Amino acid sequence: QVQLVESGGGLVQAGGSLRLSCAASGRTLRTYMMGWFRQTPGKERELVAATPWIGDYTYYTDSVQGRFTISTNTAVNTVYLQMNSLKPEDTAVYYCAAGSSMANFQQWGQGTQVTVSS
Repeated sequence: QVQLVESGGGLVQAGGSLRLSCAASGRTLRTYMMGWFRQTPGKERELVAATPWIGDYTYYTDSVQGRFTISTNTAVNTVYLQMNSLKPEDTAVYYCAAGSSMANFQQWGQGTQVTVSS
């Protein structure tokens, strides 16, 4: 079992930056795939970025490629999502998730709101 707590959301102007953090706890973190999802009202949750807890592979959805960076810090058991050049369409609740693979995210944080004003 993995517990996830997000932080770092807020209000930012278009073109600005935010860094989301996800503090993770659990005995088997090293075997997990970590992901950041986002969701807006009336839409399905979307996988934004993913990376294994240990490893170099990263995935980004097309709309954030080149603007967002996912990373892990195993020393402090934290996953980050650095978001640059933010756009109003990035406005959403962002969720941290952990799972056995990119097709099977099983553990979720409570979510953090990101609002980008134009």
